[in-house]
Amino acid sequence: MGRGRVQLKRIENKINRQVTFSKRRSGLLKKAHEISILCDADVGLIVFSTRGKLFEYATDSCMERILERYERCSYAERQLKEPDFESPVSWTLEHAKLKGRVEVLQRNQRHYMGEDLDSLSMKELQNLEHQLDVSLKHIRTRKNQLMNESILELQKKDKALQEQNNILAKKIKEREKEMAASAAAATAATTAAMEQQQNHDLNSSGFGLSQHMGTLNVRNEIYPIEGENGEATAGATLHKNQFSNPIIPSWMLHHIDG
Repeated sequence: MGRGRVQLKRIENKINRQVTFSKRRSGLLKKAHEISILCDADVGLIVFSTRGKLFEYATDSCMERILERYERCSYAERQLKEPDFESPVSWTLEHAKLKGRVEVLQRNQRHYMGEDLDSLSMKELQNLEHQLDVSLKHIRTRKNQLMNESILELQKKDKALQEQNNILAKKIKEREKEMAASAAAATAATTAAMEQQQNHDLNSSGFGLSQHMGTLNVRNEIYPIEGENGEATAGATLHKNQFSNPIIPSWMLHHIDG
């Protein structure tokens, strides 16, 4: 006997409904896979069970790319039709689309965190691993780039500090030379002043001794030496050339001669 035609209505028996859902779901996923391979088409299939469990199929396991493509196409169609966003129906559809996209993003985020992986097939897990490897590669490349930039910046700062240290050391050496020259000049000036003072003291002492001499020798005449009472001492005469005093000027000598 041939198979009878099935009426398209809700199956009341819960068990039969679950069995039919499982069979038809597997057949639908199989047909989607076949059409994607035979016709080289991008296929995205999303199925939710009565319990809210998600079943999906996407070409190359890239549901995000298919959804983004769908959003672009639907957005272009909406722009051409210029729908009325003030109507409740438009807002309801937009809310449903955004909600579905948020759920997809949250599920992918959980997958990237290593959570809820039981529902993924072997191929989906391999694709997820490949995406993580690519992301990790990009992260490491960026990290190495930042590290190299930091190293170059530190090297530039180190070079600038070395140049500043060299300049300061040169200035310190020049300052030390100037201080040494100033100290030598001050020492020489002090020594010269001390020698001049000593010569002055010697000249002063010589002039004092010449003033204490009892007689003066003026030209070739003989003068008596007076005693304490103003009397001439017998036999105490001096010749003018016996002593010489270079300090007395010549006019005084002429006055004495007169």
